[in-house]
Amino acid sequence: MKIAVLGGGNGSFAAAGDLALSGHEVRLWRRDADQVAAHRAAGSRILVKDHNGRHDVKLALVTTGIAEAVKGVELILCPAPAFAQTDIARLLAPHLRDGQVVFLPPATFGSMIFAQAARDAGNHAKACFAETGTLPWLTRKHGPFEVAITIRAKRLPVGVLPLDQAPRALEVIGQAFPGAVEPCGDALSGALMNAGPIIHPPLIVMNAGPIEHFEKWDIHKEGTQAAIRRVTDALDAERMAVREALGYGAPHFPLAHHYAKEGEIWMYGRGSHDRLTDSGDWRERIVLTEHRYMREDLRLGLSLLVSVAGLAGVATPLAKGFLAIGGAICGEDFTQGGRTLETLGLGNLDKAALQTLLRKGF
Repeated sequence: MKIAVLGGGNGSFAAAGDLALSGHEVRLWRRDADQVAAHRAAGSRILVKDHNGRHDVKLALVTTGIAEAVKGVELILCPAPAFAQTDIARLLAPHLRDGQVVFLPPATFGSMIFAQAARDAGNHAKACFAETGTLPWLTRKHGPFEVAITIRAKRLPVGVLPLDQAPRALEVIGQAFPGAVEPCGDALSGALMNAGPIIHPPLIVMNAGPIEHFEKWDIHKEGTQAAIRRVTDALDAERMAVREALGYGAPHFPLAHHYAKEGEIWMYGRGSHDRLTDSGDWRERIVLTEHRYMREDLRLGLSLLVSVAGLAGVATPLAKGFLAIGGAICGEDFTQGGRTLETLGLGNLDKAALQTLLRKGF
């Protein structure tokens, strides 16, 4: 299958390298012209490291031209952080064609941003947009063109916009992630599967002292203690209550299953937390005011949860509390703006109208 991967971070390099390793024709687009030139000079290759060893794979194309990257591809994969989505969606919008699938893993309801960008560009192609609950890889770059994959996702709950085109989207995404894709309804359901806004805000806020004291700190090892886990479960209960109130059924992929030794298998499979901490790749320096855990998962992810909870009539005191504290850490007011139904231009829709939009699209 022909696949375009958008972005230059950990997730994008894992996607490009792993999908090329699986035999797909992969084109990588990123905006940094100097990095693209350097990558081309290095042979347009990515070194993928996993539990099976080291794999040197060649990409079909590395480019700064997004039109060139996506022409004729079936799947467009964009694992870029949520705060980069608006710019990327605007660049991509004129070039989408009938039948193409844009997959955002995960997205914080970014599928709506990409669909709106296509509408605003006057592009009426029958493309569809989808998002899931986590990045399909636990991964970190180890060099400019080298990426380590600790774990590949076993289960990916995927929501599609418009829902009426879900069969096509799920079939295409399933070719890239065979056996892992699980339909979860519309794109908002997919957005409410996002684990990042549940796992990361308690870990960075409740570990703010050691994060700023130590040169490097592993929030998933020393930072994951029983008190924090109890808060994480309570925050996750708010997410699941919102899902239930909107009529989304189980499975809700509770984050507790990520840590459990038995019971239902979570997105990354059994034992993923231990493998993550054993890798050492998450012992890292986190600048709280800048890191995507704060700027993406807390500010954008929790503002979306609070906004959708308001529509659903569900109380979210913990989500609101983390927004307030995270904003205080950054010297900003995170309770204003962020990613909400209002900032997405959907604030005037009731539940029925929003569900119609999610089903039929623009």
